[in-house]
Parts: sequence; C-alpha cells; structure tokens
Amino acid sequence: MFQKTTAQTKISKLTKRVRVVRGGTSASKTFSVLPFLIDYAVKNPKQEISIVAETIPHLRRGAMRDFLKIMDLIGMYRDEQFNKSSLTYYFQNGSFIEFFSADNSSKLRGARRDILFVNECNNIDWESYYQLAIRTRKFIYLDYNPVSEFWVDTELLGDSDTDFVVLTYKDNEALDKSIVKEIEKAKEKAKTSAYWENWWRVYGLGEVGSVQGTIFANWQQIDTIPNDARLLGIGLDFGYSVDPTACIGIYKYNDSFILHELIYQKELSNKNIFDLIKSEPTMVICDSAEPKSIAELQSYGLKCMGALKGKDSILHGIQLIQQQKLLVTKHSTNLIKELRSYVWATDRDNKPTGNPIEINNHLMDAMRYGFTHIIQQPGLGTYRIR
Repeated sequence: MFQKTTAQTKISKLTKRVRVVRGGTSASKTFSVLPFLIDYAVKNPKQEISIVAETIPHLRRGAMRDFLKIMDLIGMYRDEQFNKSSLTYYFQNGSFIEFFSADNSSKLRGARRDILFVNECNNIDWESYYQLAIRTRKFIYLDYNPVSEFWVDTELLGDSDTDFVVLTYKDNEALDKSIVKEIEKAKEKAKTSAYWENWWRVYGLGEVGSVQGTIFANWQQIDTIPNDARLLGIGLDFGYSVDPTACIGIYKYNDSFILHELIYQKELSNKNIFDLIKSEPTMVICDSAEPKSIAELQSYGLKCMGALKGKDSILHGIQLIQQQKLLVTKHSTNLIKELRSYVWATDRDNKPTGNPIEINNHLMDAMRYGFTHIIQQPGLGTYRIR
C-alpha cells in the first residue's frame, strides 16, 4: 500500500520552474517526487520526462528502483510498456519517463524534454545541469543531501524562478520506527564531536554541512574493469541485520589499483555470501573478528582467511591505501558514497582525533582488509587475468 506523507504534501506546494528538494537521510525526497511525475505523465498526454543521475548504476539502485516500486504499489506497472534497453517507460497516452546518466554527453546535449528531475544533483557538475536545464521546456526537480555548499546554493537559491523546500526524516511517516531510532542516536552523539554535529546537521536536519578531512582523495571513477586487469584479492566485512555485508574486489591495472563493489547487502547468510563470490578465483580477506563465519565459508570451499589486526592496524591500512592510485568502477555506487564521506573524526572542539569515523565505513573496512594483505604479500599479481 502506498502511504501519503508530509514530504509529498510539502513538495506539492512547489510551483515555480525550478523546484529544489533538499533533505536529510530517509526523508523520502526521491520517493516523494516520483509520484508527481507519474501523475503528470498520466494526466497530460505526450509529455517527455527525463530522470537523470550521476551514472546508470546510481539510477538503477535509486530513482529507477523507486519508480518501479511505486508503479507496482499503485497497480500501474505494465512490463510490456517498459523498454529495458532504452530505460524508458511508455504510458498509453503517449507520455514517457526516460532514465539516463549525466555522464552520457550525447544525452546532455541531445533531445529536449518537458520535465527534468535530477536525482542527487550534488553529484553532477554545473555545466552538465545547465545543458539539461536549457533543453527543458516546463519545470525541473532537483533533490540532494546538503553535504556541502555547491551550485544549487550559489546559482539557484534565491532566484525568482526557484522554489525550495527542506525535508527531514520526520516528514516521512512511512519510515520504520527502528530507522528513526537509529537516526536520532546521532542527535546525542552531536554533543560529543564536530563530526557528529555536522552529520546531524546534514542528515538529521537537512541543513548545509561541510566536508572536512576526507581520508581518501586519491581516486577517480572509471566505466568498467579492463580485460587485462589482474584480480589480486577480495576484502570482506561481515554484517547482517543492522550493517550490510560489504565485499570489494581489488585489481591491479598498470600503475593503479581498481576497486569494484561485489556485495553491499543486509541479512545475507554465510551461504549467501559464498554463492555470491564463489566464482572469484582469489583469496578473500575477511574481518578476523568473526572466526566462526570464516570457518563456515572455508567449509563451503571458499579460499579465505582472517585479516591481520594489531595495534594501529587501522591507521596502517589507511596509510598503505593513501599511497596508491585508485580507480573505482562507476557500478560501485555504495563504495563511491563511502569514499566521499569517509573522514577523520574530530572532538567537540573540531580537533582531529587521529581516528576515522565509525559510520558508513563497511566497504572502507573491506578495502583495508584486502589491501593490507595484498600489499604486504610477495608474488603480487599472480592470479589469473580477468
């Protein structure tokens, strides 16, 4: 059943050409914009609507997945009307909603449209947005988490053509109470450190924050893993109900390391984990805090071992990774999010503690386990060509 929320009510009051939806975590920004686009497409024939995000993987795991879920919930989805090749849903009245990525230059400078929705717009640059905006006839939705100030703040807010709303988790009555409880823990933590104060400001209150002390700046995105990249190892961080199981493949390519997200999912049994990575012909380096899980994976035939830990092992692993040139596949959407938000923790006076934050670091831990093993082992790059 589809539940109407305060977030949807607030968004319905936006009427200007550019409609900015800023908000914190679990505020249902995207999930609240999409019903308006669907309703508009149904009630107005021959409307051309574009939904754009940073990459296709970001769309598939975000706005497109929400769109298909909503269409199913309201009983409107028809499989024969969704072209999975062009990622376009066609309505019977001639309207359509298409999905494409901001890294597709031909789409940015291609056909015009009636309505534009840029999902997580803080992850695309101003020029890409502007190319889309000048080819949009009617109105534009933009949504994002206000991690730091960017072009929406400097170019759009305050303009006579721009409407603006701030949403928080409290505007989403459909949110599970356990998630609300988890979010509100940060309110108390905000009293203890500058990091948590900033986190609560951004993700709890939907206010503009600031990214300070990012740990890894030595990476860039690539499209795919080249055929001649060598798979060196896999890092695995166990999770279950609260935290996801996180798994990352590490490849060598020329003078760089390629990182590729393999698993980021909750409630996976050890057998599920085995089934997802059993075809990977290399050593899996796991969180050594779970020896029973490691033993179970070994019993299934997986080549795996616990990561070496000791005094200052976290800082040592981070320093090893900081010395490398990293390439990250664009399909690794959760890994990209963690890399962008992985920062040094600070105390209440905003002084660095010398330790990384302990939130949204699951793939960061998996990466560290894998790298510490790979870099310190002889015979680097002896695994098969992938």
